[in-house]
Formats: sequence, C-alpha cells, structure tokens
Amino acid sequence: MKFRTIRIGPVPVGIIAHDDIASHSGQNAMTAARAPLIGPILILDNIGDGTLTLSALFIVDGGEHPPPVETPGGVHDVEVLARFDSATVWRTRFDLPADRPSEYHWNGESYLVAGDLHDDLRIAFVSCNGEEIGDLEREGSERNAMWARLCKAHREEPFAMLLHGGDQVYADEVTRGHPLSEDWPSHVPDDPSQADLADLRHHLRERFFDRYAALYAAPEFAWIAARVPSLMQWDDHDICDGWGSLRRWQTHSVVGQTLFVAARESFLIFQQAAAEGDLPARFHDPAGHHLGWGVRAPGLRILAPDLRSERTRRSVMGTGGWSMMEAEAATGASGRTLLMSSVPLLGPRLSILEALMVVIPRMQKYEDDLRDQWQSRAHRAEWARMLRLVRDMARADGQNLTVVSGEIHLATRAVMGLAEGLRIDQLVASGIAHPP
Repeated sequence: MKFRTIRIGPVPVGIIAHDDIASHSGQNAMTAARAPLIGPILILDNIGDGTLTLSALFIVDGGEHPPPVETPGGVHDVEVLARFDSATVWRTRFDLPADRPSEYHWNGESYLVAGDLHDDLRIAFVSCNGEEIGDLEREGSERNAMWARLCKAHREEPFAMLLHGGDQVYADEVTRGHPLSEDWPSHVPDDPSQADLADLRHHLRERFFDRYAALYAAPEFAWIAARVPSLMQWDDHDICDGWGSLRRWQTHSVVGQTLFVAARESFLIFQQAAAEGDLPARFHDPAGHHLGWGVRAPGLRILAPDLRSERTRRSVMGTGGWSMMEAEAATGASGRTLLMSSVPLLGPRLSILEALMVVIPRMQKYEDDLRDQWQSRAHRAEWARMLRLVRDMARADGQNLTVVSGEIHLATRAVMGLAEGLRIDQLVASGIAHPP
C-alpha cells in the first residue's frame, strides 16, 4: 500500500470556502449552535468483510424526528441516542462498500463517500479543534479556516478517512457557572450534598452538549464530516486541561469524578456515536474501562490507545491499555501500521525542564503540561516500554511504523532508526483550530 501526503500549512485568516459551505462570517460558534438540525456526522464504527460499518449522528432541537438514511442496502431509520434539555441526539447505523466509492441519501441530498480502501489511500489527520479560553466566541471564518481548507482538499482529491487525534473539543470552561466546580481544581468542596452533585452533573452534561453542538454546527466542519467517516480518540481538553496529570486529590474528588463521568458520556455520544454498553466492535474492551480501539483494512492497521481514561500522575496507560497494545503486537499485521498517540511518542527528554520547574515558581504552572508527555521523568520507564513495543511491531511486520500525534500545537517530524533498515516515523499536526 502506498501513502500520499497532503501538506496543510498556515492559511490566511478569512479564507473563503466553496459555495455550498454556508458563510460563517460575522457569527461566533455559539450562534451557530442554535441551528435546528445538525448532521449527518459520519463515524466509522468498523471495517470488515468488504464493508464500512458506519454511524450517522444528528442533533435536533425539540421533538422533531430526523428522516431516515437511504443506501443501496435499504432504508435506515434513526433512533434516540441521548436527550438534553433543548435537543435530542439521534443515530442510525448502516453499511457502505469498502472497495469502491459509494453514496448515501438523507433529507433529499446525496453524500458521496470515497470508500475504496484497496488502493492508495488519502487519510486526513487533525487535532486540537479549539483553544482553552473563549473558543465559542471566536469569529467563525477565522476559527474554521483550516477546516475550510480541508474541505477544498477533499473536493480536489477525496479522503477515505478523517482521523481526529485528540482535543476534539476544548471543554476547559464547562466547570464555570456552578458553585461546586467554579474554582475547581484549585479548590475542592469538602462534602457536597447528593442534590448539589446531581445539579452539577446536569450542569456539566448540558455545557458539554453546548460545546459539541456548536462545533458540529460549523459549516466547514459539518460539510466534510458528512462525507468522510471519522475515527476519534480523546485527549485532556476533551475532559479538562491536564486531566490525569493533575493532583490525585483534584481528579479523585467527587467534583473531579463527576466531571470525568460527564466528559466520558459526551465522548461516547458525540465522538463515537455510542452509549454505555454499546461500543462499536473496534473497541478493545467492550465494557469501556479503557477506550482504546483498532481497525484493519487491506494493508493497513490503525491503532488508537486511550491515553486518558486510566492515566495517573505516574502512568500514561493502565492495565487495559497495555493489554490492548501487547495483544496487537503479538497478533501482527500485514502492511503498514498507523499509531495514533494523542501526545507525541518521540521527542526530547524533559528532565532539565522539570528540574527547572521545581526551582522557578513561575514555571510551575506548566507542571501538568510536562507531566502529560511520554518523555516526562515520571513516565520514563513506561516510555521505554512503549518504544520497545512499537519497535517490535515494526520488526514483526517488516514495515516502517508511523505515529501521528497532536497536542503540542506545533507541526513536527521525528524519526527513530531501527535495525534492518526500518524506522519509526512520527508526524505531529499543528492545531486544526488552535492558534500556533
């Protein structure tokens, strides 16, 4: 299998998308979230037996029922996936061929899907869809300029898949506006009542909904997401900045755990088109204790370990994550492996920076950022373990292994040479919507 690359570099602010991508000038993302119907958003559930198993996600205001999806295989009605105060999330599942282009029809419109996984593939990779403060107040054409450029690239030569490598949503502000979480994580309430915690759960759930709805309503994102199946894995901002690298008394407090539960439910709904106990077959653990997954196509394997669900200040992955990676290494694959590591796997050691952080007080605000990285001194043994594991994967397959990452808001390339002429390549994307 051959891979061709597309360079998606800086673009001028205010880039104009194609005519059928509605203008977003003068609107912020929250304004767009008021659209009465959002979707379809295509999620790739799995690949197998010459088919793409897909989900299509819809967000509808009020009690309206979205029309069914039509394919050559039949009519596929939608079902309720989740309900929120002002809207309902619906989903339908259907198959399309994995060996040729095809299309599906919805609400009077046809959507072409590239589909053919047997020839050269164009795969798009994005990460960091937002920024920490004021993301929903940004002007739409500025915020989504790179999404518009990706739409243009798809029109010129279609993408078969769209990989999202982490921070699909910047949820850092969802804790604001509720007395239990307003000052979290710096302040943790002592002993909140069950009634107050229930109110907090509702508050967080609705704020997560607001952010996902706003992002998915953006015309630039919505256009490509309806035509290119997405595969997503989360990172810290999908929960909160530095989740897992914060202090245990913060993340394991009742407020911290309430936040994680709300973030996890939203991740399953909006990024996987799934619910608890209903994970697609590509997930390694059907119970969802960790949310790592893998898919295989002819000559290609894509692995996305979950680097957040089991993370602590001393470990990047837990028992479930390592079980998945070791099982994949033992199974092998015929062809190329793409490893989605939400934080870069290759990079400089951070011991000197972490030592400086201890003695220079103003640097201590970056502690969780450094702790997030594989190269942190807290994760040194685990980093070496992962490097040995991907080395063994490359040797067993006789193919170079490629790591794709985001998180650092900076485009980089790294190479780790192996014996027998093999190597590990790493490509890190700058943010699709985060300023450099």
